[in-house]
Amino acid sequence: MLDRADIALGIVPGPVLPIRQMVLGRPVSEVVALLPRVFNLCRMAQEGAARLAFGLDLPPGWTGDLAQEIARDHALLLGLRLPARLGLAPLPVAQGDLAQVFGVAGFPDDPDGFQRFLTTGTGIAPVLAAVDRLFAPGVAVADALPPVGARPDGALRACENSVAARHAGHPVMRHLAQTRGRGPLWRLVGRALDLRAALVGDLPAPQLGAGWAAVPAARGLYTVSAQAVDGHVTAFDRRTPTDHLLAPGGILRQSLDSLPVDAHARLPLLLDILDPCSPVTVSGGPGDA
Repeated sequence: MLDRADIALGIVPGPVLPIRQMVLGRPVSEVVALLPRVFNLCRMAQEGAARLAFGLDLPPGWTGDLAQEIARDHALLLGLRLPARLGLAPLPVAQGDLAQVFGVAGFPDDPDGFQRFLTTGTGIAPVLAAVDRLFAPGVAVADALPPVGARPDGALRACENSVAARHAGHPVMRHLAQTRGRGPLWRLVGRALDLRAALVGDLPAPQLGAGWAAVPAARGLYTVSAQAVDGHVTAFDRRTPTDHLLAPGGILRQSLDSLPVDAHARLPLLLDILDPCSPVTVSGGPGDA
């Protein structure tokens, strides 16, 4: 039995911009242009979801631009940030060459092939292998969360809104969920699969209904619900993957609750893997992360 902390680690989110108050009463065109500037991460996802929620057309080339945005974010995490955190050499993944990421044989699509891939030293294999060593099965997992729904329901609830969730049916992902849990390695393999999907143009299409839209983003599913009268915004709400990550009882809370005391030194690595798009501090460990 793993020794858990006597007291729960605390989650301290950074300040939240009052986006609803910032946009109410403004012209729709102004709000659509404002969001990508205010929230400079996932600019294409922000703009696309807002346009679709207001019933506007997407700009030419938006789908390709979104795929490039998602691929860049994954490549930065897998090829630069995590190797630096782990003391490994950076990877030349920014060029979008899948052979640099997975080797010439590509990413394995079966559990046995994945286990062999971890030992190859090819592409991102050393990163995945290191994370597999540092987080034992059942450590830093969030296994008991329902999938995110596309339609905003107005209430923030704990759910599995992540890139890994949209690849949960992949054979390797099912294998990892069963043998390690929905923890750091499961989440990173989801990012790797999403990088492959972005580079080959296989991301899911946006979902939309009356006054709402949901689009794939680099951290999960990004949703906007909005209304306008006479071209001016009368209602607006947004849900980001980080909102769900930090929700009470959500991915971060469950991941921390399943982190043993002797693994608290890995909190910075865990936060890198969970990758919130806004500042968050975890307090109560041996030095805040």
